Amino acid sequence: MNQKNQQWFKQIPRPTGYYLAGFVDGEGSFNVSLRKRDDHTMKWQIVLNFSVAQIDKTVLSLLKRYLGCGKLNQRRQDGIWIYSVINPLAINERIIPFFKKFNFLSSKTKRNFSIFCKIAKLVNAHSYLTPEGLEMIIQLREKLNEGRGRKRKYSIHDYFDSLPEDPQRLHARPRALRKEK
Repeated sequence: MNQKNQQWFKQIPRPTGYYLAGFVDGEGSFNVSLRKRDDHTMKWQIVLNFSVAQIDKTVLSLLKRYLGCGKLNQRRQDGIWIYSVINPLAINERIIPFFKKFNFLSSKTKRNFSIFCKIAKLVNAHSYLTPEGLEMIIQLREKLNEGRGRKRKYSIHDYFDSLPEDPQRLHARPRALRKEK
């Protein structure tokens, strides 16, 4: 964390920090999206996303104010407000340090945040630019937000299916099947 961020961090009142962390513990979400992109080296883009959705935007405005990053938008179809941060630099310099200081109580959120931090570290190190690094990120992503209600446009199977077959292994099982065993 640089000098400017240390000053920002010290100005957050402890009760407010813990209140916001508790709110996010119950209502927040740490996600990692996988997007097909022909203009990317590995043909896939990794997008980190921290978000919180509510009908009332009051606490979301506080999050935006104290975290100093992100966007606050309202969905037209139902009027729900969404605070989200997708900028990788903001996630590494603001979101992760904030929630490491003002930590969560629920084991589920602690687990998801821990996985999210590992993925963010790999993204920050540009690991997604190698096949091994990208696969590691996608494997970790599979453990994020497990359970009912998780929706993803692309799964780990879509990633493995997109890989070219190795001409040296014409009679081997496809990659997607090898990973499941």
